[in-house]
Amino acid sequence: MIKKLLTINLIFLTASCSYISGPEGYFPSTKEDFLKEKVEKDIDLPENLKLNFVENHYPVNGLEESINNQGVPKPRQIFATSGNSSVQLRRLGELMWIYVETLPSTSWPISKSYWDTSSYETIETDPLTGEIQIKFDDLSFLEMKIEHGIKEASTEIFLNQIDLASNEIISNPELIQSELSNLVNYFAESVSQFSGTSLAAQNLNEMKKAKIFVENGQTTIELNLKFDRAWSSVTKAMEASEIFTNDKDRSNGIFYVSYVEEENDGILSDDGIFAFLKIGSTKDKKVNFDDAQFEVKITEKNNKTYVRAYSKDGKIEDAEKLISKINESLS
Repeated sequence: MIKKLLTINLIFLTASCSYISGPEGYFPSTKEDFLKEKVEKDIDLPENLKLNFVENHYPVNGLEESINNQGVPKPRQIFATSGNSSVQLRRLGELMWIYVETLPSTSWPISKSYWDTSSYETIETDPLTGEIQIKFDDLSFLEMKIEHGIKEASTEIFLNQIDLASNEIISNPELIQSELSNLVNYFAESVSQFSGTSLAAQNLNEMKKAKIFVENGQTTIELNLKFDRAWSSVTKAMEASEIFTNDKDRSNGIFYVSYVEEENDGILSDDGIFAFLKIGSTKDKKVNFDDAQFEVKITEKNNKTYVRAYSKDGKIEDAEKLISKINESLS
C-alpha cells in the first residue's frame, strides 16, 4: 500500500513540474533557448566613427598590447607602506651621523636613491650590511653605513672618506658634514615619496644597538657603543626622564642620581580629565636631593658598554625601575 502511495505521489510531482515549468506551463524553462538563436550579420559602422579602446589595466605577460604597441614593464614590489619620520644631524666630537626615526629598511632605499641621483658614481651597494661605496676621487672613496639606532625602530647613518691605498679613514669633517647635511635635506624632501621598507634590507632591522637583559638577578642594558657615545646617550636619557644627577665620576663611569617615580592620581593626573582641579603638576616639580639614592654605572668590555643601576638602600626593585626608565629614553 505504501509503495503505491509513493508511486502516485512521484507521478503527481513530475506532472506538476511539467505543468508549471514545461513548455506549456506558467513558467516555461528558457535554458535551451540559445540553441534556437540565429547568427546575425556583423554591425557595419560608419567610416567617420572611430573605436575608443579601453586601456588594459591588468596585462597578461606574453600577450601583445593593443595600445600604441607599448610594452608594460613587469611589476616589482619594492616598498611596503610606512609612515614619515623626523630626521636630525647629530654630532659628538668629530663623530657625526644622521638620526632617523624609522627602521633601517626604510632608510636604505632613500639613501641609495640619494647617491644614485647625485653626481657621484656608486661603486657598490650591499643591503644586507647596509653599506654603500661611492667614488670620490682617484685617491679615495666615500663609504656610507646604515645601522639600527639605539632607540627601537630608529636608524643611524654614518659617512666616512676612505683612502684607497691604505683603506684607512681620512679625517675630513667639512666634507662629511656637508654631505650629511645634503642627505638630511634629501630625506626631508623625499621621505613622503619613499615611505616604505626595502625587502632586501630587512636584515638591518634586527641589528639593534641596544638590548636589555637580566644577568645574575640584575637588569642590564647592553649598548653596542664605545664609552664616549654611551656616556653621552645615558646622560641625555636621564635628562629626558627627569632623573636628578647629584654628581658624576666620568673616569669611573658612575652617575650618582636621585629619582622619584611619578604618582598616578588617576583622573586627577596631569593627563586626566579633571587635571584642572589638581593644584600644581608633577611635571613642574623639581626635587633637589642632598644625597644620591642610586648609582648608575657604565662599564666597557669588548667594544660594548653595559649600564647598570644600584640602589643605595639595596632595593633591587627600585633599581630595576630606574634602569627601565633610562632604557625608555635612550636615543
